[in-house]
Amino acid sequence: MTFRLHYSAISDVGRVRKDNQDSGYAGPWLLTVCDGVGGAARGDVASSTAIQQLRELDDPPADESGSGLLDRVSSALHQAHVNIGRLVDADPALDGTSTTATVALFDGSRVGIGHVGDSRAYLFRDRELSQLTKDHTFVQSLIDEGRISEEESRVHPHRNLILKALDGMQEADPDLFMIELTDGDRLLLCSDGASGVLDDGRLADILSMGTPDFAAVELVRASLEAGSSDNVTCIVADVVTEDAAAADPAYAELEPLLVGAAAELRRRSPRGKGSLFRGHRAGDTGELEPIDAEIHDDRPAARPIRSDPLDPEEARYAPIAPARFVWLSRLLVLAVVVGVLWVAAAAAWSWTQDQYFVGEHDGNVVIYRGINTDLPGISLNELYQTSDVELDRLSPYDAGRVSDGIEVSDLDAAKETVQNLATEMTAPTDEPG
Repeated sequence: MTFRLHYSAISDVGRVRKDNQDSGYAGPWLLTVCDGVGGAARGDVASSTAIQQLRELDDPPADESGSGLLDRVSSALHQAHVNIGRLVDADPALDGTSTTATVALFDGSRVGIGHVGDSRAYLFRDRELSQLTKDHTFVQSLIDEGRISEEESRVHPHRNLILKALDGMQEADPDLFMIELTDGDRLLLCSDGASGVLDDGRLADILSMGTPDFAAVELVRASLEAGSSDNVTCIVADVVTEDAAAADPAYAELEPLLVGAAAELRRRSPRGKGSLFRGHRAGDTGELEPIDAEIHDDRPAARPIRSDPLDPEEARYAPIAPARFVWLSRLLVLAVVVGVLWVAAAAAWSWTQDQYFVGEHDGNVVIYRGINTDLPGISLNELYQTSDVELDRLSPYDAGRVSDGIEVSDLDAAKETVQNLATEMTAPTDEPG
């Protein structure tokens, strides 16, 4: 049986970020979400570049096997990776930009999934939700090792650390697989702005209701209400028979949807290229009020203040009378600057002496006083307290954390951390002989 997709897509900047670095596309044959990474390195450019390449997949399928479908997905992801690399080569300011990519390519009865990063694809079938993709993240590796639970991963301090992305430098090696579809299936592709705050039960509740339009909007709304601090992008698509699609007027009106940064960057005028900020301080033009031409000096025989416009070039090159006692003014300024720097340095040093971290010394876990960094020729920490916890009796993960330095809030927290590590120590290995 041949099916059709009834789809909807929405992307929202959220309540914290100033710009949207997500991009999404939904069409008759293609659903895809990309979540840009990079901040100042313009993750919006990476995600929109990837989407512009991936959307070329949205064509009626040829009569091909499942491997052919996945080959097309893999090739498009590779080309998106190459295109991002070209942008970085052309503009070094983009160095560090990258994007996740989750792709579902439809051929009438199946979808070929391609996945890199921590955006997700889900299948809602018979009122049961299945996560199709697996996050390429540090916290997912901890879940796989049984170190933390899914619930703990949502609040882990390194939950945003991804291990794979399209960055134009290293080939990402995407996950590729096929899913057979059936009438009534509902697909969800989303960025981690949604999946990071909504658990499977909440996602299933929302996906069980209404049209794709309703579900997509409700998913974004629920994500923001749940406290998502990220951009949120959701694509929802229903799998329907051709007869059902032909009988539904809404399906006939469907057009491909481009959302998020990919849509916004295309609409920006060349004049706005210099800044990502839209809008202006209300009513503030940054200009002074004009001087009234009728204002006069109170002194006798005073002349009215000049009101005719001064030639800009005349003002620019007009000679300025030299100031008196320039050297004294500069000396006073220098003295003030040196004084401020001295006070700031003293305050900074005093602050470092109230900081602690857990580290390693001579193979043992110890507590350092100060901060976990040094300046050339200046040590900003000192050994405060040693312990009997041996580094080589800790797990590789804990030993690595200690070697890097474990930041803590105060001395009590440092002692508690050492105590917790002591309970994790393995028994000593017997020496041979």
